[in-house]
Amino acid sequence: MPQIDGSLLVVSAHAGDFVWRAGGAIAAAVERGERATVVCLSYGERGESASQWLQGKPLEEIKQIRRAEAEAAAAALGAEVEFLDLGDYPLVETPEALARLVEVFRRVQPTVVLTHPLADPYNGDHPAAARMALQARVLAQAIGVPHADGSVPTKDEIIGAPPVFFFEPHQSEQCDFKPNVLLDITEAFPRKRAAMECLPAQKHMWSYYTDLAVRRGVQVKRNAGPNLGLPHETMGEAYVRYYPEVTGVLA
Repeated sequence: MPQIDGSLLVVSAHAGDFVWRAGGAIAAAVERGERATVVCLSYGERGESASQWLQGKPLEEIKQIRRAEAEAAAAALGAEVEFLDLGDYPLVETPEALARLVEVFRRVQPTVVLTHPLADPYNGDHPAAARMALQARVLAQAIGVPHADGSVPTKDEIIGAPPVFFFEPHQSEQCDFKPNVLLDITEAFPRKRAAMECLPAQKHMWSYYTDLAVRRGVQVKRNAGPNLGLPHETMGEAYVRYYPEVTGVLA
């Protein structure tokens, strides 16, 4: 299983998180010809589906609604999506859940990983997803860590050391989120907006994340400098790089 050049893996706690936080990065990667895979650890069926509960719908029906929305959003971005159905509120970190995520890492062979930051006082599922993603990345690198079926991985199945980027939480200041990477998503934003519109139960988020992309776009332009010639309507996303960048040239 040779490593695929340009393989983006997004670890999302709930079925909608990847759209709001990283839809631009996903669409941009796909437009460059890269593979993008989203793994939703849960459907967000308990904590992020209030409108469905208020309509009296049962749990399994709510799960299927959220799954269909996430599948449509991923298709709009051009990404693959899969669901581990680990449950939410709370998302529980278990050895079995971690082993399943390790299998995803080894199968996808990511060159870049996106996930939640490690702090979120409003939603414990988000840092739980981040911890699981970071731990899975480490375990997937170790040839001595067996597959879920007990077999020993081959040297081609273990992963390299993909950089990990935390995407922006909903309430950045309260999560102590201080971005050190600003991503220009101007060309990709129409696909992100289309993906957002696949989540009608959270329609109030459409304008919120459009406005946030505008604000981050202003910061993209300011930090890029006047000579880059970015358009006035630049759109952006913000990230924190978790591991150091390895380089031979400072730029």
